[in-house]
Amino acid sequence: MIVVSACLAGLEVKYNGSHNLNNKINEWFTEKKAIPVCPEVLGGLSIPREPAEIAGGTGEDVLDGKAKVMTNSGKDVTEQFIAGAEETLKIVKETGAKIIILKERSPSCGSSMIYKGNFNGEKTAGNGVTAALLKRNGIIVVSEENYENIIEKMEI
Repeated sequence: MIVVSACLAGLEVKYNGSHNLNNKINEWFTEKKAIPVCPEVLGGLSIPREPAEIAGGTGEDVLDGKAKVMTNSGKDVTEQFIAGAEETLKIVKETGAKIIILKERSPSCGSSMIYKGNFNGEKTAGNGVTAALLKRNGIIVVSEENYENIIEKMEI
C-alpha cells in the first residue's frame, strides 16, 4: 500500500476546490493500491480555503516553533497544519506504508520545494509541515515530480 496526496488522486481538496490529477496515481487509487490523504483537510481546514504559505522558514521550522503557516489575509493556520501532519503520520503508520507521494510546493506536502511565504510565486528549498514530520519519523517522502524511479523498484 502507498499513501498519496488526495489532490494527486483527482480528489477536489486543493485550497481552491480543484485537484492536481496524476493519472498513474489516480489509477492506483481506483485499483485500491493507494490511500489518499489531504493533511490540510485532516487538520480541519475547509474546501475551498484561503491560500497559505510558510512564513519565516520551512516545515521543520514550523514543527520547531520557529515559523508559522499564514494565509494570504494574515490568519495563522499553523495549528491546523500541524494537526493535519500528525493525522497523516497516524494514517501512514496504521497502513504500514513506507513511502508517501506528496504534492510538491505545498506548505503541507512539499518534499523539496515550497513557496517562500510572500504569496508572489517565489519558491525556496524546503519541506512542507507534513513532509517534515513524516521524514522525521523515517517515512520516505517523494513528490509527484520524482516518484517514478523510486516506485518502479517497489511492489505496490
